[in-house]
Amino acid sequence: MRDLKHLIAFEDLLQEANNKLVRQAKEDGLKALGYTCYFMPEVLLDLPGCFSVRLRAPGCTSPDIATYYLSGRVCHYGRSLFERALEGGYNFLDAQMATETCTVTCRFQEHLGYMDVIQNPDFFVDFTDVPFKRTENAVDHFVTELQHHVLNPLHEKFGIDTSDEAIRKAVKQHNEVCELMQEIGSYRKLDNPTITGYEFQVIQLCSLVCPKHLILPMLRETAKEMKKRKPDDKPTWRCKVVLAGSENDDPEFTKLIESCGALVVADRHCYGSIESRIPIELPEGMPALEAVARHYLNTSQCARFMPQDDMRERKQFIADIAKEYKADGVIVESNKFCEYWSYERTIDTIVLPRDFGLPVCSIEKEYINGASGQLRTRFQAFVESIEIKKIQEAI
Repeated sequence: MRDLKHLIAFEDLLQEANNKLVRQAKEDGLKALGYTCYFMPEVLLDLPGCFSVRLRAPGCTSPDIATYYLSGRVCHYGRSLFERALEGGYNFLDAQMATETCTVTCRFQEHLGYMDVIQNPDFFVDFTDVPFKRTENAVDHFVTELQHHVLNPLHEKFGIDTSDEAIRKAVKQHNEVCELMQEIGSYRKLDNPTITGYEFQVIQLCSLVCPKHLILPMLRETAKEMKKRKPDDKPTWRCKVVLAGSENDDPEFTKLIESCGALVVADRHCYGSIESRIPIELPEGMPALEAVARHYLNTSQCARFMPQDDMRERKQFIADIAKEYKADGVIVESNKFCEYWSYERTIDTIVLPRDFGLPVCSIEKEYINGASGQLRTRFQAFVESIEIKKIQEAI
């Protein structure tokens, strides 16, 4: 396939957190607000006067110093983020909008608040408590938390307009990003997709880490370009897979999977688009903040929702995604020492083949993919097993 016009530019934007577009927005006087989890509504961090940056640690090779503070028995993701903070990689942040969700990222963000890590005199950290249920009481609690720990601090410290009208304006911009990403991602559903999983993940990550108003022109042009993009005459892949699991912000991991013959056609993981790029509905008569809170609680497929019915719905969701995107199997990954997703990955490995007939490749990995040779062997064996299954079914 012909290279996408902006692919190299997208890749360049992912080389550091303080990328070109972030620096441009900062020069324009906007406040940079970091976050780590889907449960921190990015749309509220994209109110006029500020912009959201979902934190990554690109290029981190070893979180040795962070391990001294956080222990070697917590996941590499949190340690890698803190290592990058200690290196000065997040000094551009004006605030870290934290969530009481994942234990390790909580510890990372607590250290940002308690230690003099971010060299910015205005920097602060505020935590939002996120419910474990989706009841009406949970929604009310979440609305209150977002008001007191997101909107009020932004208004009081930075003078950000947090009115209902301002939230609706942010939702409109957010929804355009979502609709463009859904349009670009829809080409993965074709019998012979015209976009690779690697390419899509690069674009998706840019939509999470760059100021929306600056990345939108590139997304619009890419969506227009995709309408005319032609697939390869002969597919280069041997099977299609859904990539599910925990924090996965490394396009090289997806590239490794695809180099083994498995085309990644859907991304149901913490940095994926399946959840995060669903447009937010604003029902008539409902306050915008309540609509936002309901959206993020109801659309999340996070493993921290532990009731049996939620767990079973997540398995059904992955099965439905596999069917919609014509996937032959599922790769489920979790970061080592990730409490929620270690359990979830184990359950997926049993339930998806048993109840839905979906082959599963279960991977426990580090945030830094040093064992690429071992992973390559696992992925190659998985692709071969899917091919054998197809041959047996055809007999």
